[in-house]
Amino acid sequence: MAKDANMSYEQARTALEEIVTQLESGNLALEETLKLWEKGEQLAALCQTILDNAQERLEELTQDDEYEDVEED
Repeated sequence: MAKDANMSYEQARTALEEIVTQLESGNLALEETLKLWEKGEQLAALCQTILDNAQERLEELTQDDEYEDVEED
């Protein structure tokens, strides 16, 4: 997953969507299905981490804005 860690959220989501499409086709061998499933799990975790980090940043920015509003009063 080291290579995946450099993906943007959009890239990871697109790759995950492609995996889901392949899995839903039902035309894969069991071993390939398992490999894609594992890759999908990794991509889903990466997407969640990116979203969690973005939420934390937004919360920090919002707190900073609230603090500045209090100082200005």
